[in-house]
Amino acid sequence: MPEFRYGPVEYTLVGFEGERPDASVIDALTEMLETGHVRLVDFLLIAKSDAGEVTVIEVEDDPDGIDLGDIALAASGITGEDDIAEFAELVPPGGSAALVAVELTYQRELARRLAASGGVVLQHERIPAPVVNALIDHLENEGA
Repeated sequence: MPEFRYGPVEYTLVGFEGERPDASVIDALTEMLETGHVRLVDFLLIAKSDAGEVTVIEVEDDPDGIDLGDIALAASGITGEDDIAEFAELVPPGGSAALVAVELTYQRELARRLAASGGVVLQHERIPAPVVNALIDHLENEGA
């Protein structure tokens, strides 16, 4: 059976006001990483000027920026230029965002076994938490 050093990697682009995410966002990320279910692979800050000029900062190259404490990026640089350009299109002019790439370590074994069996993931979709919660609330209120 093949050995995988990494499980699937998921990107999340989080828009925020100002040039840096709030400290509570970093705290939530740190707490999630401490569970061991995910591993931080890459972390970038993307800013777009009012004129549309894009600036990208690798968190590890920004000593005065975001403090990740003892957390090291597992594969800094895995986010390619094409990926960054695609995500940067979603940042509004005058806005900023954090692009966070996390390895879903809890899925590594499943990925290994799928590959060993010849299985291929044909599609993967994610429903954002706000949508799931709104749908569940609607369904529960509909039945009340």
